[in-house]
Amino acid sequence: MSIEKMRNIGIAAHIDAGKTTTSERILYYTGKSYKMGEVHEGTTVMDWMEEEQKRGITITAAATSCSWDEYQFNLIDTPGHVDFTMEVERSLRVLDGAVCVFCGVGGVEAQSETVWRQADRYDVPRICFVNKMDRVGADFLKVVGEINERLGMKAIPIQLPLGKEQGFKGVIDLVNMKAIIYSDDVDTLGVNFSVEEIPDEYKKDAESYREKMIEGLAEQVDWLTEKFLNGEKITNDEIKKAIREGTINLKLVPVMCGSAFKKKGVQPLLDAVCDYLPSPIDKKAIVGTDPYTDEEISRKPIPTEPFSALAFKIASDKHGDLTFIRVYSGRITSGTRVINSGKDKKELVSRIYKMHANNREQVDELNAGDIGAVIGLKYTVTGDTLCDPNQPIVLEKMEFPDTVISMAIEPKTDAEKEKLGVALSKLAKEDPTFKVHLDKETGQMIISGMGELHLEVIKNRMLSEYKVDANVGAPKVSYRETIGKKVEVEGKF
Repeated sequence: MSIEKMRNIGIAAHIDAGKTTTSERILYYTGKSYKMGEVHEGTTVMDWMEEEQKRGITITAAATSCSWDEYQFNLIDTPGHVDFTMEVERSLRVLDGAVCVFCGVGGVEAQSETVWRQADRYDVPRICFVNKMDRVGADFLKVVGEINERLGMKAIPIQLPLGKEQGFKGVIDLVNMKAIIYSDDVDTLGVNFSVEEIPDEYKKDAESYREKMIEGLAEQVDWLTEKFLNGEKITNDEIKKAIREGTINLKLVPVMCGSAFKKKGVQPLLDAVCDYLPSPIDKKAIVGTDPYTDEEISRKPIPTEPFSALAFKIASDKHGDLTFIRVYSGRITSGTRVINSGKDKKELVSRIYKMHANNREQVDELNAGDIGAVIGLKYTVTGDTLCDPNQPIVLEKMEFPDTVISMAIEPKTDAEKEKLGVALSKLAKEDPTFKVHLDKETGQMIISGMGELHLEVIKNRMLSEYKVDANVGAPKVSYRETIGKKVEVEGKF
């Protein structure tokens, strides 16, 4: 597949905005899943961990790939809970674009702002999807206003909701000036919809907001400004071109709407990902340094460049460590020897996989722009660079936040002490925000993380995945004494 037809995207949002439901709909409509998973039923593909299905939240970023029309998507569904924000951070580091999901009722929430700052840090172009438009109190234009004011981005609606709350029927496409109306027959699973003329009662608003859309685009896209000021007719193709240019250059964010749970508005979102978010070739060449001279080096995202990739996630299971990588340049094949340039260690790539949540599909190679996983690496951890041994490069490493809470942990039986150490070591390798150390003064094993939920999930994973049960509690306090002041005493013997 041509690299121009590739999209590396993430789904990110505040908790309970509907990220995973949106991801599940995408997998179904693209034909990747034959059955539509539901969060409330614990049947989602992307939330595959036992803890995720039990709690109904996303804990770890899950990767998959799927196709829409002629386009290939590498999709990462990220967590929304603040305790797992590191998963969002390392995902956005390797993605070219993102779909930021907002609740039509809640609007911009605390974690929405955190995710937005993370995307800003890595210059990730975004599309906004205002979800849950069928909910009582949903207000599309209020959310658009909050994106403008609280997130500091020029938000341009390219759709309007058709109906509201329980009467939400579909969306009005302001680019093509058509109404996309979905069938109310639940058995169609949102597959059946019709593209019609805009109903008379919505035409006036649609025309008004189309003019506002074009005016907003003209403010941000130079070549459109002149046409707009001269009163020239602006075609639909020119509007699409302007939206794409403004989005990729981080001058604006197009805003869409729908209801993922009610299966309305997801297909137009997929079209927008193809039309407006960048391919790897649209992004700047990746910049790194020569590990021996510290000179700056750049690599273009094409297969003919020397191989370079970033390891952004480690997953451990009974078959060994699975290292997730984003290939920035060149290509990698099974059996290839590469170098971990930051550690100056040679590595052998035994096998290569494309991932579908926790399922693997073995492939022969990964090319520039691809996201996949490899087996066989011994020294590589999250944030390390892999590259051609003859043309080394070190890419910018990832930075992770400091831990905020610590607890003491001990096995329930002495027989499990060694198993506990192995489990903690593997979990710490997977998660850079989970730390383990031995307190030399108290003799306790101390675990640290990003919150109580984070550590609770770690404890439960040890039991379910490594069959190790442990007691967790507050660490002992090491009391110390010191001389308070100088005194004189007299003693007789």
